[in-house]
Amino acid sequence: MKLSLFSSLLCASAVLAASSPHKRNVFHKNRPTVEKRVANQPFQHPELQKRASSFLNDKTKQFAVNGSGIPEVPFDIGESYAGLLPISEDPNESRQLFFWFFPSTQVETPKEVVIWLNGGPGCSSLSGFLTENGPFTWEAGTLAPVQNPYSWTNLTNMIWVEQPVGVGYSQGTPNITNEIELAAEFRGFWKNFISTFELQNWSVYVTGESYAGFYVPYIADGFISANDTEYFNLKGISINDPIIGDDTNQQLVVALPYVEYWQNLINLNETFLNQVREVQDHCNYSSYMDTYFKFPPPQEPFPVLEGPTRRNNYSCDQFDNLYGAILEVNPCFNIYHITETCPHPFGQLGIVNEGDYQPPGAQVYFNRTDVKEALHAPIESNWQQCTDVNVFGNGTDGGSDTSPGPAIDGTLQRVIEFTNNTIIGSGDLDFLLSTNGTLFAIQNMTWNGLQGLQKYPNTTLYAPYHPEYNGGALAGSGAQGVWSSERGLTFYTAHLAGHELPGYTPGAAYRMLEILLGRIDNFSNTASFTTQSGNYTGNSTIYKK
Repeated sequence: MKLSLFSSLLCASAVLAASSPHKRNVFHKNRPTVEKRVANQPFQHPELQKRASSFLNDKTKQFAVNGSGIPEVPFDIGESYAGLLPISEDPNESRQLFFWFFPSTQVETPKEVVIWLNGGPGCSSLSGFLTENGPFTWEAGTLAPVQNPYSWTNLTNMIWVEQPVGVGYSQGTPNITNEIELAAEFRGFWKNFISTFELQNWSVYVTGESYAGFYVPYIADGFISANDTEYFNLKGISINDPIIGDDTNQQLVVALPYVEYWQNLINLNETFLNQVREVQDHCNYSSYMDTYFKFPPPQEPFPVLEGPTRRNNYSCDQFDNLYGAILEVNPCFNIYHITETCPHPFGQLGIVNEGDYQPPGAQVYFNRTDVKEALHAPIESNWQQCTDVNVFGNGTDGGSDTSPGPAIDGTLQRVIEFTNNTIIGSGDLDFLLSTNGTLFAIQNMTWNGLQGLQKYPNTTLYAPYHPEYNGGALAGSGAQGVWSSERGLTFYTAHLAGHELPGYTPGAAYRMLEILLGRIDNFSNTASFTTQSGNYTGNSTIYKK
């Protein structure tokens, strides 16, 4: 079961009801400090400074975006550049990738740039921009965009790239069949970008989520193989909720244990659960997990477990078995964030799956003509969150990415060993690519002399306490998950996040970026965010009567 079909442990504590702080008015003196909004006055985060432009020149002026002219956005988003650049230096090259580049709001420009990629395959990175880590966000079910206090541009220079060819505003006909070809095209685009904005020798970090679990390691490996630090000076990568290995191990084997753990929330009947438990045993998933899902794992490659596509027995497709049953119980079940119930909120990115709600007259934000004009995007383009064009298999129907996966063919291992700065995150409320599924893929990898993680991640992940200035964009603080780090690879979870981790838990993702960039040493550090003035401690004590 390929992820393209969806184009688009935990610890719980109980508190006795008699002593629960979650009562009416209990927190009336302890709520986070939230800036009071004034009607008709644009919000400006008080701790962020806008510096003078340093990127505007004769080569970049054609890409300059009017920060005060973004449709529906009632504030100045600052300096940014958007448009199309070709995937090679050939003057006749017609295939182009779309980008939106934001210089950091740091007073002194750090000589580094972070790339963000969404997955799919075929989904636009502007979806991450609008709902996760961009300077403004417009979340599903809300009436207007808000400034994002946790924008990654606060920390560094950011670029969101729509790739491969065929995605979003990008131009041309797809003609790739694997990730090696994808990485080569991206290198061509990246060299043009570096030359245009004169960023030679700057440090580069590649980040993303979901199917970018393929994109990011292969692109990073392509940067490494170029052996050219003037244009491809790779310093680290980060991927959230990624597909990196065999989909049988990463999805099918772990699906039932995940559902059983969350049964009080998912609410399947016991008769059905007993049936799928029999399937779990019949397909050898139970014994396989008992044997190989260990910390440390057996120090040998795991044998290939035949999934339904290999044995032509789709009764073993435990993911679809469970997903179908869950939708009967909760028709609005969200595989990306399992706490969601009906109704589906409408989002400005448009519908991805048939049956998603779209109100009459609703427009997809990035398909609006005024938005295209503001971003120098092709007016005639039909922007979709996830394209209906096949971006692999030479663009033909039925074609697919033939790459085995970065955790299988040694790509991810090479990147870890080269950078010793690789971070993999997982939202614990993500059913599509669950925490233990990702860990299972990691346990079958060997890097820096050993196979897998030697201990299950169990160190508390801490997000700093901080004042909240914008009621439309909030982030939790305190204990937010767990983490571990071994031999150049850091793995972490965010307990309340789903598939799109920076959107659900922006504080944890912000801290991750600080670690990736070397601003903070690890997730146990209790220091304030590096962009946070003062030493805010917040309401970090347990409630007392």
